[in-house]
Amino acid sequence: MRKGAITRESVLKAVGEHDELGREAFLSKYGFGEARSYVLAYEGQEYDSKAIAGVAHKWAQGRALAPGEFSGGKDHAAAWLKRLGFQVKAVKNPDWARDEIILACHLVMTNDWKGLDAQDSRVIELSSLLQLLPVHADADRNDKFRNPNGVARKTFDIATRHPDYRGKPTNGGALDVEVLHEFLARPDQMTEVARLIREGITAGELQALAQPDEEELDDDFEAPEGRLLLRRHRARERSKALRKKKIDSVLRKGGSLACEACGFDFEDVYGERGAGYVECHHVVPLHEAGEGSTKLSDLALICANCHRMIHRRAPWPTPAELRTSIQHRRSTRSDTSARIVPQRSKLAEHAAIQADQR
Repeated sequence: MRKGAITRESVLKAVGEHDELGREAFLSKYGFGEARSYVLAYEGQEYDSKAIAGVAHKWAQGRALAPGEFSGGKDHAAAWLKRLGFQVKAVKNPDWARDEIILACHLVMTNDWKGLDAQDSRVIELSSLLQLLPVHADADRNDKFRNPNGVARKTFDIATRHPDYRGKPTNGGALDVEVLHEFLARPDQMTEVARLIREGITAGELQALAQPDEEELDDDFEAPEGRLLLRRHRARERSKALRKKKIDSVLRKGGSLACEACGFDFEDVYGERGAGYVECHHVVPLHEAGEGSTKLSDLALICANCHRMIHRRAPWPTPAELRTSIQHRRSTRSDTSARIVPQRSKLAEHAAIQADQR
């Protein structure tokens, strides 16, 4: 039996069994708990998506799946049901992303670091804007996604974590505090970041970048400004015409296509297969570069590994900074090896003397 091999008909039979038994008896019969992430919405009713998918297997494959055999999230139950054309809704809204917190934090800053009420026109406007951000999939949002009440609560989460606040802080996350302190340390830069996100969404430019690639799905791969500006930044780096111009410029000056951070040369290692290949990194962050045209001097040629390491965590090091770090590590390891080898030689010599004495 292949997991996920259910049909629309088998799902409807599971729904019918649910309606006949009642929710509590249905869940108890098959050992499922209440849905924590997603529910199946069908004909005005909501059903526990994981339980429905598991029982649908009974009607399609002859045996219901046990709760421990699969998940109720995007990889299993929710995905199977959506694939069959059913509507799947999130039980709770996703955590706030960095991009969203940047916009909320900027609003709090403009309000003298005080929280705002849900009725405030600025909160209502931000609520509408956040609902346009292509950070979270529609299936992950419920009917209260980033509504004015939720946005107002977030402004207080941020305001009550300000160093000058003397009361008890409201519930919030570590990312709220992180972004808050970035605004306190770099108010002008973070204001520009908020402006770029806001203008990109209002103009519809960032919505076109809604689908992240596999790299950007990694939570450990981020931009100082947030995911949306990271996607625009990466789009610049992937410009084939710009990359070709940069490579041609380097070769005309007699340079090589070795990584500017670690020195790796694809052609040296892979021969003809690696000839002419190297990745391009836009050195200047988007909030500093603005929306103007990209100069070749803004680009660095680096290998895939170094590119990944630069983008892995904010703040991004420049290729020169990464090169210094690599050289320091290599130097440290060389010194360590130089100390270890004589020690090993002395130990070997001592062992040989002891052997002769025997």
